[in-house]
Amino acid sequence: MRTVPVADPLNLVSSLPEPAALAWVRHGEGLAGWGEAARITLPAGEDRFTAGEKWLRELCDRATIEDQVGLPGSGLVAFGSFTFDPTSDGSVLVVPGAVLGRRSGQAWLTTIGDPADSARPASPLTSPSEVRWHDGSLPAPDWERAVATAVSRIRGGGLGKVVLARDLYATASADIDVRVLLQRLADRYPDCYTFACAGLVGATPELLIRRQDDDISSLVLAGTIPRGRDAEEDRALGASLLASAKETEEHEYAVAGVRATLAPLCDELSVDSRPSVLRLANVQHLATAISGRLARAGRGTDHSVLALVAALHPTGAVCGTPTEVAMDLIRELEGMDRGRYAGPVGWVDARGNGEWGIALRCAEVDGPRARLFAGCGIVSGSDPVAELAETQAKFRPMQFALEA
Repeated sequence: MRTVPVADPLNLVSSLPEPAALAWVRHGEGLAGWGEAARITLPAGEDRFTAGEKWLRELCDRATIEDQVGLPGSGLVAFGSFTFDPTSDGSVLVVPGAVLGRRSGQAWLTTIGDPADSARPASPLTSPSEVRWHDGSLPAPDWERAVATAVSRIRGGGLGKVVLARDLYATASADIDVRVLLQRLADRYPDCYTFACAGLVGATPELLIRRQDDDISSLVLAGTIPRGRDAEEDRALGASLLASAKETEEHEYAVAGVRATLAPLCDELSVDSRPSVLRLANVQHLATAISGRLARAGRGTDHSVLALVAALHPTGAVCGTPTEVAMDLIRELEGMDRGRYAGPVGWVDARGNGEWGIALRCAEVDGPRARLFAGCGIVSGSDPVAELAETQAKFRPMQFALEA
Protein backbone atom coordinates (compact mmCIF):
# COMPACT_ATOMS: atom_id res chain seq x y z
CA MET A 1 0.00 0.00 0.00
CA ARG A 2 1.37 3.37 -1.00
CA THR A 3 0.22 6.95 -0.38
CA VAL A 4 1.78 9.74 -2.45
CA PRO A 5 1.07 13.45 -2.95
CA VAL A 6 -0.78 14.29 -6.17
CA ALA A 7 -1.97 17.37 -7.97
CA ASP A 8 -5.12 18.90 -6.48
CA PRO A 9 -8.11 17.20 -8.15
CA LEU A 10 -10.35 20.17 -7.14
CA ASN A 11 -13.44 17.96 -7.21
CA LEU A 12 -13.23 14.60 -5.44
CA VAL A 13 -16.63 13.32 -6.54
CA SER A 14 -16.02 14.03 -10.23
CA SER A 15 -12.78 12.02 -9.95
CA LEU A 16 -14.64 8.79 -9.13
CA PRO A 17 -14.29 6.42 -12.11
CA GLU A 18 -17.20 4.06 -11.41
CA PRO A 19 -20.73 4.06 -9.95
CA ALA A 20 -19.81 1.84 -6.98
CA ALA A 21 -18.34 4.80 -5.10
CA LEU A 22 -17.13 5.40 -1.57
CA ALA A 23 -17.09 8.98 -0.36
CA TRP A 24 -16.92 11.36 2.59
CA VAL A 25 -16.81 14.96 1.37
CA ARG A 26 -17.59 18.38 2.86
CA HIS A 27 -16.74 21.77 1.33
CA GLY A 28 -14.73 19.93 -1.31
CA GLU A 29 -12.44 18.21 1.20
CA GLY A 30 -12.43 14.61 2.35
CA LEU A 31 -12.00 11.21 0.76
CA ALA A 32 -13.27 9.43 -2.36
CA GLY A 33 -12.59 5.73 -2.94
CA TRP A 34 -13.21 3.04 -5.51
CA GLY A 35 -12.55 -0.66 -5.89
CA GLU A 36 -12.37 -3.10 -2.98
CA ALA A 37 -9.16 -4.41 -1.45
CA ALA A 38 -10.94 -5.87 1.57
CA ARG A 39 -14.45 -5.96 2.99
CA ILE A 40 -16.28 -7.37 5.99
CA THR A 41 -20.03 -7.58 6.53
CA LEU A 42 -20.78 -7.92 10.21
CA PRO A 43 -23.61 -9.89 11.80
CA ALA A 44 -26.05 -8.41 14.29
CA GLY A 45 -24.82 -7.81 17.82
CA GLU A 46 -23.82 -5.16 20.32
CA ASP A 47 -20.22 -6.17 19.54
CA ARG A 48 -20.37 -5.27 15.83
CA PHE A 49 -18.16 -2.19 16.33
CA THR A 50 -15.60 -4.16 18.34
CA ALA A 51 -15.62 -6.95 15.75
CA GLY A 52 -15.11 -4.44 12.95
CA GLU A 53 -12.25 -2.74 14.76
CA LYS A 54 -10.57 -6.11 15.47
CA TRP A 55 -10.81 -7.03 11.76
CA LEU A 56 -9.31 -3.70 10.74
CA ARG A 57 -6.51 -3.89 13.29
CA GLU A 58 -5.53 -7.34 12.04
CA LEU A 59 -5.58 -6.06 8.49
CA CYS A 60 -3.33 -3.13 9.41
CA ASP A 61 -0.91 -5.42 11.23
CA ARG A 62 -0.48 -7.50 8.06
CA ALA A 63 -0.23 -4.55 5.67
CA THR A 64 2.94 -2.91 4.42
CA ILE A 65 2.10 0.79 4.39
CA GLU A 66 4.23 3.45 2.73
CA ASP A 67 2.68 6.83 3.59
CA GLN A 68 4.45 9.91 2.21
CA VAL A 69 1.70 12.28 3.40
CA GLY A 70 0.99 11.45 7.05
CA LEU A 71 -2.33 13.26 7.35
CA PRO A 72 -5.57 11.90 8.83
CA GLY A 73 -7.08 9.85 6.02
CA SER A 74 -3.81 8.93 4.34
CA GLY A 75 -2.39 5.41 4.46
CA LEU A 76 -4.81 2.55 5.03
CA VAL A 77 -8.41 3.77 5.27
CA ALA A 78 -11.69 1.91 5.73
CA PHE A 79 -15.09 3.40 4.95
CA GLY A 80 -17.84 2.09 7.19
CA SER A 81 -21.58 2.06 7.75
CA PHE A 82 -23.19 0.38 10.75
CA THR A 83 -26.77 -0.67 11.42
CA PHE A 84 -28.89 1.46 13.72
CA ASP A 85 -30.30 -1.49 15.67
CA PRO A 86 -27.89 -4.04 17.19
CA THR A 87 -30.38 -6.79 16.24
CA SER A 88 -29.93 -6.00 12.51
CA ASP A 89 -27.38 -7.63 10.21
CA GLY A 90 -25.53 -5.69 7.53
CA SER A 91 -22.91 -3.43 9.11
CA VAL A 92 -19.98 -3.10 6.73
CA LEU A 93 -16.37 -1.92 6.53
CA VAL A 94 -14.69 -1.51 3.14
CA VAL A 95 -11.02 -0.86 2.37
CA PRO A 96 -10.95 0.60 -1.15
CA GLY A 97 -8.41 -0.34 -3.79
CA ALA A 98 -7.76 3.37 -4.29
CA VAL A 99 -8.50 6.49 -2.22
CA LEU A 100 -8.16 10.09 -3.36
CA GLY A 101 -7.88 12.54 -0.46
CA ARG A 102 -7.96 16.32 -0.18
CA ARG A 103 -7.35 18.42 2.96
CA SER A 104 -6.03 21.93 3.66
CA GLY A 105 -4.64 22.45 0.17
CA GLN A 106 -2.96 19.04 0.02
CA ALA A 107 -4.07 16.08 -2.09
CA TRP A 108 -2.97 12.48 -2.11
CA LEU A 109 -3.66 9.11 -3.67
CA THR A 110 -3.50 5.81 -1.80
CA THR A 111 -3.32 2.61 -3.83
CA ILE A 112 -3.22 -1.02 -2.83
CA GLY A 113 -1.31 -3.26 -5.23
CA ASP A 114 -0.35 -1.98 -8.68
CA PRO A 115 -1.05 1.79 -8.91
CA ALA A 116 -1.90 1.31 -12.58
CA ASP A 117 -4.99 -0.65 -11.50
CA SER A 118 -6.42 2.50 -9.94
CA ALA A 119 -6.00 4.57 -13.11
CA ARG A 120 -8.95 2.98 -14.88
CA PRO A 121 -10.91 5.07 -17.38
CA ALA A 122 -14.05 6.62 -15.98
CA SER A 123 -17.39 5.17 -17.04
CA PRO A 124 -19.90 7.77 -18.27
CA LEU A 125 -22.35 9.30 -15.80
CA THR A 126 -26.02 8.45 -16.24
CA SER A 127 -28.72 10.45 -14.47
CA PRO A 128 -31.70 8.56 -13.02
CA SER A 129 -34.74 8.72 -15.29
CA GLU A 130 -38.43 7.82 -15.12
CA VAL A 131 -38.32 7.73 -11.33
CA ARG A 132 -41.50 6.27 -9.80
CA TRP A 133 -42.39 6.59 -6.12
CA HIS A 134 -43.97 3.97 -3.84
CA ASP A 135 -45.21 3.98 -0.24
CA GLY A 136 -42.85 2.67 2.39
CA SER A 137 -43.54 0.34 5.27
CA LEU A 138 -46.22 2.58 6.81
CA PRO A 139 -48.50 4.83 4.71
CA ALA A 140 -48.72 8.39 6.04
CA PRO A 141 -51.96 7.97 8.07
CA ASP A 142 -50.58 4.86 9.80
CA TRP A 143 -47.34 6.66 10.62
CA GLU A 144 -49.29 9.58 12.13
CA ARG A 145 -51.10 7.06 14.35
CA ALA A 146 -47.74 5.66 15.42
CA VAL A 147 -46.63 9.18 16.42
CA ALA A 148 -49.85 9.67 18.40
CA THR A 149 -49.21 6.39 20.21
CA ALA A 150 -45.65 7.50 21.02
CA VAL A 151 -46.89 10.83 22.43
CA SER A 152 -49.37 8.94 24.62
CA ARG A 153 -46.61 6.67 25.94
CA ILE A 154 -44.37 9.65 26.69
CA ARG A 155 -47.14 11.44 28.58
CA GLY A 156 -47.73 8.25 30.53
CA GLY A 157 -44.19 8.45 31.96
CA GLY A 158 -41.01 6.40 31.69
CA LEU A 159 -39.95 7.92 28.38
CA GLY A 160 -38.81 11.46 27.56
CA LYS A 161 -38.25 11.25 23.81
CA VAL A 162 -38.38 8.74 20.99
CA VAL A 163 -37.31 9.19 17.38
CA LEU A 164 -39.67 7.66 14.82
CA ALA A 165 -38.70 7.20 11.18
CA ARG A 166 -40.46 6.23 7.97
CA ASP A 167 -39.27 5.08 4.56
CA LEU A 168 -40.16 5.78 0.93
CA TYR A 169 -39.26 3.81 -2.20
CA ALA A 170 -38.16 5.02 -5.63
CA THR A 171 -37.60 3.00 -8.79
CA ALA A 172 -35.72 4.32 -11.83
CA SER A 173 -35.67 2.93 -15.35
CA ALA A 174 -32.04 1.72 -15.00
CA ASP A 175 -29.40 1.18 -12.32
CA ILE A 176 -28.82 4.37 -10.31
CA ASP A 177 -25.35 5.91 -10.63
CA VAL A 178 -24.31 6.87 -7.08
CA ARG A 179 -21.83 9.43 -8.43
CA VAL A 180 -24.69 11.51 -9.85
CA LEU A 181 -26.44 11.56 -6.47
CA LEU A 182 -23.20 12.47 -4.69
CA GLN A 183 -22.46 15.38 -7.02
CA ARG A 184 -25.97 16.80 -6.73
CA LEU A 185 -25.92 16.50 -2.95
CA ALA A 186 -22.42 17.99 -2.60
CA ASP A 187 -23.35 20.94 -4.82
CA ARG A 188 -26.66 21.69 -3.08
CA TYR A 189 -25.67 20.88 0.53
CA PRO A 190 -21.98 21.86 0.85
CA ASP A 191 -22.26 22.27 4.64
CA CYS A 192 -23.29 18.62 5.01
CA TYR A 193 -21.07 15.53 4.92
CA THR A 194 -21.84 13.88 1.58
CA PHE A 195 -21.22 10.16 1.91
CA ALA A 196 -21.42 6.83 0.13
CA CYS A 197 -20.63 3.39 1.50
CA ALA A 198 -21.79 0.04 0.17
CA GLY A 199 -24.85 1.51 -1.53
CA LEU A 200 -25.84 3.86 1.29
CA VAL A 201 -25.64 7.43 -0.04
CA GLY A 202 -26.67 10.74 1.46
CA ALA A 203 -25.71 14.14 2.88
CA THR A 204 -25.83 14.24 6.66
CA PRO A 205 -25.66 17.48 8.64
CA GLU A 206 -24.74 15.69 11.86
CA LEU A 207 -21.14 14.97 12.89
CA LEU A 208 -21.27 12.17 15.44
CA ILE A 209 -17.54 12.24 16.24
CA ARG A 210 -14.25 13.38 14.74
CA ARG A 211 -10.96 12.16 16.19
CA GLN A 212 -7.59 13.61 15.25
CA ASP A 213 -5.09 12.08 17.63
CA ASP A 214 -6.21 13.24 21.12
CA ASP A 215 -8.59 15.94 19.88
CA ILE A 216 -12.26 15.11 19.38
CA SER A 217 -15.31 17.07 18.26
CA SER A 218 -19.01 16.51 17.68
CA LEU A 219 -21.98 18.51 16.41
CA VAL A 220 -25.32 17.58 17.95
CA LEU A 221 -28.45 18.40 15.95
CA ALA A 222 -32.03 17.97 17.14
CA GLY A 223 -34.99 20.29 16.68
CA THR A 224 -36.04 21.27 13.17
CA ILE A 225 -38.01 23.99 11.36
CA PRO A 226 -38.31 24.80 7.62
CA ARG A 227 -36.42 27.59 5.84
CA GLY A 228 -38.30 30.80 5.15
CA ARG A 229 -39.29 32.21 1.78
CA ASP A 230 -37.06 35.25 2.35
CA ALA A 231 -34.41 36.44 4.81
CA GLU A 232 -36.92 38.08 7.15
CA GLU A 233 -39.10 34.96 7.42
CA ASP A 234 -35.95 32.84 7.76
CA ARG A 235 -34.81 34.83 10.78
CA ALA A 236 -38.28 34.73 12.33
CA LEU A 237 -38.47 30.95 11.93
CA GLY A 238 -35.00 30.54 13.40
CA ALA A 239 -35.95 32.68 16.39
CA SER A 240 -39.12 30.64 16.92
CA LEU A 241 -37.03 27.46 16.83
CA LEU A 242 -34.75 28.79 19.58
CA ALA A 243 -37.80 29.83 21.62
CA SER A 244 -39.75 26.58 21.20
CA ALA A 245 -40.05 24.59 24.42
CA LYS A 246 -40.82 21.43 22.44
CA GLU A 247 -37.80 21.76 20.11
CA THR A 248 -35.34 22.77 22.86
CA GLU A 249 -36.51 19.86 25.02
CA GLU A 250 -35.85 17.46 22.14
CA HIS A 251 -32.41 19.04 21.62
CA GLU A 252 -31.41 18.96 25.28
CA TYR A 253 -32.02 15.21 25.48
CA ALA A 254 -29.59 14.67 22.59
CA VAL A 255 -26.88 16.96 24.00
CA ALA A 256 -27.08 15.45 27.47
CA GLY A 257 -26.50 11.95 26.10
CA VAL A 258 -23.38 12.92 24.12
CA ARG A 259 -21.96 14.90 27.05
CA ALA A 260 -22.51 12.01 29.45
CA THR A 261 -20.74 9.57 27.13
CA LEU A 262 -17.71 11.71 26.28
CA ALA A 263 -17.03 13.34 29.68
CA PRO A 264 -15.51 10.22 31.34
CA LEU A 265 -13.20 9.73 28.32
CA CYS A 266 -11.80 13.26 28.28
CA ASP A 267 -9.45 15.46 30.33
CA GLU A 268 -11.15 18.48 28.78
CA LEU A 269 -14.66 18.78 27.35
CA SER A 270 -16.30 21.96 26.09
CA VAL A 271 -20.03 22.12 25.33
CA ASP A 272 -21.78 25.17 23.92
CA SER A 273 -23.81 26.76 26.73
CA ARG A 274 -26.83 27.16 24.46
CA PRO A 275 -27.77 25.92 20.99
CA SER A 276 -27.40 27.96 17.83
CA VAL A 277 -29.38 27.71 14.58
CA LEU A 278 -27.77 25.79 11.73
CA ARG A 279 -29.31 26.77 8.39
CA LEU A 280 -29.21 24.24 5.58
CA ALA A 281 -30.69 24.52 2.11
CA ASN A 282 -34.07 23.11 3.10
CA VAL A 283 -34.35 23.19 6.93
CA GLN A 284 -32.95 24.79 10.06
CA HIS A 285 -31.72 22.81 13.07
CA LEU A 286 -30.80 23.54 16.65
CA ALA A 287 -27.07 22.79 16.91
CA THR A 288 -24.65 22.37 19.80
CA ALA A 289 -20.91 22.02 19.22
CA ILE A 290 -18.87 19.80 21.55
CA SER A 291 -15.07 19.51 21.60
CA GLY A 292 -12.60 17.84 23.89
CA ARG A 293 -9.24 16.25 24.48
CA LEU A 294 -9.07 12.54 25.21
CA ALA A 295 -7.71 11.59 28.60
CA ARG A 296 -4.15 10.37 28.89
CA ALA A 297 -2.79 7.80 31.34
CA GLY A 298 -4.50 4.96 29.51
CA ARG A 299 -8.07 6.19 29.88
CA GLY A 300 -8.48 7.78 26.47
CA THR A 301 -5.44 7.38 24.24
CA ASP A 302 -6.44 3.82 23.29
CA HIS A 303 -9.87 4.98 22.07
CA SER A 304 -9.87 4.88 18.29
CA VAL A 305 -12.62 6.74 16.50
CA LEU A 306 -14.49 3.43 16.10
CA ALA A 307 -14.40 2.86 19.86
CA LEU A 308 -15.83 6.36 20.35
CA VAL A 309 -18.54 5.64 17.77
CA ALA A 310 -19.44 2.46 19.67
CA ALA A 311 -19.70 4.40 22.93
CA LEU A 312 -21.90 7.14 21.46
CA HIS A 313 -24.33 5.15 19.33
CA PRO A 314 -27.28 5.42 19.48
CA THR A 315 -27.58 9.07 20.49
CA GLY A 316 -30.75 10.71 21.70
CA ALA A 317 -30.90 12.52 18.34
CA VAL A 318 -31.77 9.30 16.49
CA CYS A 319 -33.13 6.97 19.19
CA GLY A 320 -34.51 8.71 22.27
CA THR A 321 -34.25 8.81 26.06
CA PRO A 322 -33.91 6.46 27.92
CA THR A 323 -32.19 4.57 25.12
CA GLU A 324 -33.45 1.06 25.89
CA VAL A 325 -37.07 2.13 26.31
CA ALA A 326 -36.95 4.23 23.14
CA MET A 327 -35.36 1.42 21.13
CA ASP A 328 -38.10 -1.00 22.18
CA LEU A 329 -40.78 1.50 21.17
CA ILE A 330 -39.13 2.08 17.79
CA ARG A 331 -39.20 -1.65 17.14
CA GLU A 332 -42.85 -1.75 18.13
CA LEU A 333 -44.15 1.25 16.18
CA GLU A 334 -42.08 1.80 13.03
CA GLY A 335 -43.04 -1.40 11.24
CA MET A 336 -39.68 -1.68 9.49
CA ASP A 337 -35.99 -2.45 9.91
CA ARG A 338 -34.03 0.78 9.55
CA GLY A 339 -30.98 -1.08 8.28
CA ARG A 340 -28.07 1.37 8.26
CA TYR A 341 -30.27 4.48 8.32
CA ALA A 342 -29.55 6.53 11.48
CA GLY A 343 -26.49 4.38 12.12
CA PRO A 344 -22.90 5.66 12.12
CA VAL A 345 -21.25 6.26 8.73
CA GLY A 346 -17.75 7.52 8.01
CA TRP A 347 -14.11 6.49 7.81
CA VAL A 348 -11.25 5.35 10.02
CA ASP A 349 -7.53 5.17 9.28
CA ALA A 350 -4.75 2.95 10.61
CA ARG A 351 -3.94 5.47 13.37
CA GLY A 352 -7.49 5.37 14.72
CA ASN A 353 -8.32 8.84 13.40
CA GLY A 354 -11.46 9.47 11.42
CA GLU A 355 -14.77 11.23 10.98
CA TRP A 356 -18.18 9.66 11.53
CA GLY A 357 -21.60 11.10 11.00
CA ILE A 358 -25.10 9.78 11.49
CA ALA A 359 -26.63 8.40 8.30
CA LEU A 360 -29.45 10.88 7.80
CA ARG A 361 -30.91 12.43 4.60
CA CYS A 362 -29.95 9.24 2.85
CA ALA A 363 -31.07 6.30 0.74
CA GLU A 364 -30.03 2.70 0.28
CA VAL A 365 -29.43 2.20 -3.44
CA ASP A 366 -29.68 -1.26 -4.99
CA GLY A 367 -29.64 -1.33 -8.79
CA PRO A 368 -32.58 0.77 -10.03
CA ARG A 369 -34.23 0.97 -6.59
CA ALA A 370 -33.68 3.40 -3.74
CA ARG A 371 -35.11 3.31 -0.23
CA LEU A 372 -35.25 6.75 1.37
CA PHE A 373 -35.55 7.49 5.10
CA ALA A 374 -36.65 10.38 7.30
CA GLY A 375 -37.32 10.65 11.03
CA CYS A 376 -38.41 13.04 13.78
CA GLY A 377 -37.86 13.40 17.49
CA ILE A 378 -41.13 12.86 19.34
CA VAL A 379 -41.68 14.45 22.76
CA SER A 380 -44.77 15.15 24.86
CA GLY A 381 -45.67 18.24 22.83
CA SER A 382 -45.37 16.64 19.38
CA ASP A 383 -48.19 16.92 16.84
CA PRO A 384 -48.52 13.99 14.39
CA VAL A 385 -49.46 16.21 11.43
CA ALA A 386 -46.47 18.52 12.02
CA GLU A 387 -44.12 15.56 12.44
CA LEU A 388 -45.31 14.07 9.13
CA ALA A 389 -44.61 17.41 7.43
CA GLU A 390 -41.12 17.39 8.94
CA THR A 391 -40.38 13.95 7.47
CA GLN A 392 -41.56 15.17 4.08
CA ALA A 393 -39.08 18.07 4.32
CA LYS A 394 -36.32 15.64 5.26
CA PHE A 395 -37.07 13.39 2.27
CA ARG A 396 -36.48 16.29 -0.12
CA PRO A 397 -32.66 16.20 -0.32
CA MET A 398 -32.68 12.63 -1.67
CA GLN A 399 -35.75 13.26 -3.83
CA PHE A 400 -33.86 16.20 -5.34
CA ALA A 401 -30.78 14.02 -5.90
CA LEU A 402 -32.86 11.42 -7.74
CA GLU A 403 -34.98 13.80 -9.82
CA ALA A 404 -32.95 16.99 -10.40
